Amino acid sequence: MTDDRSSTPADEQRSDPAASGDTEPIDAGDENEPGDAEFTIADFHDASQREGRPVLTAAAVSRALEIPHEEATARLEALADTGDIERHAVSTDPVVWYPSELEDLTDRERVVVFPKRREIIVDRPEQFTRAQLSQFAHLADGNGEQGYRYVVRPEDIWGTPHDSFDELARTMRQALGQRADQLEDWVESQWDRAHQFRLTTHEDGYTVLEAQSPEIMGNVARQKLDEEHVHAPISETEDWVREGAEAAIKRILYEAGYPVQDHRKLESGEELATDLQVSLRDYQRTWVDRFTEAGEGVFVGPPGSGKTVAAMGAMAHVEGETLVLVPSRDLAQQWAETIVEYTSLEPHQIGQYHGGRKEVRPVTIATYQIAGMDRHRSLFDDREWGLVIFDECQHVPSDVYRRSTHLQSKHRLGLSASPIREDDRQTEIFTLVGPPIGTDWEALFDAGHVAEPELEIRYVPWGDDEQANAYGSADGREKYRIAARNRGKIDEVRYLLSAHPDAKAIVFVDYLEQGGELSEALDVPFLSGETPHHERRRLLEEFRRNERDLLLISRVGDEGIDLPTADLAIVASGLGGSRRQGTQRAGRTMRPAGGALVYVLATRGTREEDFARKQLQHLGRKGMTVRERTVERDAD
Repeated sequence: MTDDRSSTPADEQRSDPAASGDTEPIDAGDENEPGDAEFTIADFHDASQREGRPVLTAAAVSRALEIPHEEATARLEALADTGDIERHAVSTDPVVWYPSELEDLTDRERVVVFPKRREIIVDRPEQFTRAQLSQFAHLADGNGEQGYRYVVRPEDIWGTPHDSFDELARTMRQALGQRADQLEDWVESQWDRAHQFRLTTHEDGYTVLEAQSPEIMGNVARQKLDEEHVHAPISETEDWVREGAEAAIKRILYEAGYPVQDHRKLESGEELATDLQVSLRDYQRTWVDRFTEAGEGVFVGPPGSGKTVAAMGAMAHVEGETLVLVPSRDLAQQWAETIVEYTSLEPHQIGQYHGGRKEVRPVTIATYQIAGMDRHRSLFDDREWGLVIFDECQHVPSDVYRRSTHLQSKHRLGLSASPIREDDRQTEIFTLVGPPIGTDWEALFDAGHVAEPELEIRYVPWGDDEQANAYGSADGREKYRIAARNRGKIDEVRYLLSAHPDAKAIVFVDYLEQGGELSEALDVPFLSGETPHHERRRLLEEFRRNERDLLLISRVGDEGIDLPTADLAIVASGLGGSRRQGTQRAGRTMRPAGGALVYVLATRGTREEDFARKQLQHLGRKGMTVRERTVERDAD
């Protein structure tokens, strides 16, 4: 095997801080004329980061900060007079400059703010800093090789867990170690936008949309909404909302940049005493606390981080009748078993409602499809749920599943490892369910709660000339299908399994014919959508009980069932799927114990190479290291 490039896809996407014109980090002299601005050691560090070296010439500083060469020299000399940097003459340039303490560049946490782009770069962030940043910023790139890159987006401010802007500003200053006035001004504007509208319950029982001012009501709400959403104005700042239009109003105003605060007095349903019989981890307790404050939200964390258990912590807090919505009947069965295992609830209190069973009980687990059908919805509408849980809630924006969000309850909770969608409708998840609540993946890796798997893309040669020739003459989607089903991958799967003889392994495929070929070659059953439910459960239970050490599974395992964790995952095909699919499959190896491996097979010299890199960029940005390796034909 050759060409072990050990590259991280996230590196290809890392932005150049000088690219957008936001060339200076914010500092005390940001508002002054260039000639009068104070030049600090932080500015020097910023210029050195852009140049990629700790030793700079005046020309490099001039280029990095976009100031005249003479001015750069004057600033450097002034900084040298304070003792922060040193000068040294060399043959290739009259003078170079470097920090008096070079260890400043390597040993200490350093936070640099780019206010125009609303980006924050942090070198070697401490756990406290990352925890503070997670409350108002999104970790966009976290592999740490060139710093952690956070982006402050409107939705991050709209969903922040603070009761006032002053509290949020204090958190920002603690995280940044400075007062970033320009960024704070923008954050405050977003905070204000998030508090312009709210839904309330009138004393007569109907819903009212309230605005902070007549101007915002007239220029925004009454321009965006029509008779499908509201009956009529009540006052200059109030509209009478049509029953059932609440979710649509929240979505429309969110898309207009004005998230709606939901202060309705929704019924909490019958009380249901629920005790959680397992201790929550600190971050899970934080999730539950933030959900408790908001009454809604989406738990976002990698597979294996315990989102389901945290959701049961939310159930124990609400202590009301609960509806759980899931993508498949297999997940419904697993939810029912898990609730019995981890809470004080008894089996007779838990019902399932799907194609196989029709039970409505204090805790009911239903599929999205059933809950959205007109002939079944009345059963769920007529019951006053204290909590509705949307598992795998990245499905919610789809036209089929969206109807389930019309079910109203006092509390709404979503669960998702990766709330991203290829149609870019992920923001709708947070309007229909609630704001994101989570802990960055890197923090969970560092704390040992979730193991970081090793990911490797392996470029496999063709197994025979027939397929290679067919690929060369094919067009479009057919090219991808042929590359995905490359018979050379059968030998590579055999090789990887033999190289890890003691591992519990899952092999993923996208094509039934390929699954059949691998099943025959490996002499193992193939678990697919065509496998009867009772047979699926038997195979999965055998794997969980260590009675079986290999599963061969189709894309039905990505979300439709709760797969057990494994030591080894091999993705034989499926690279044309979504970024979320890559997350789900890699996540099958995430657990507290270390040593997990994920191999992604791509046919060498085909479009699968690009698919592999693009699909795994998302995981690279979350902090995982992704290697690449080319496999020679004699690899086995």
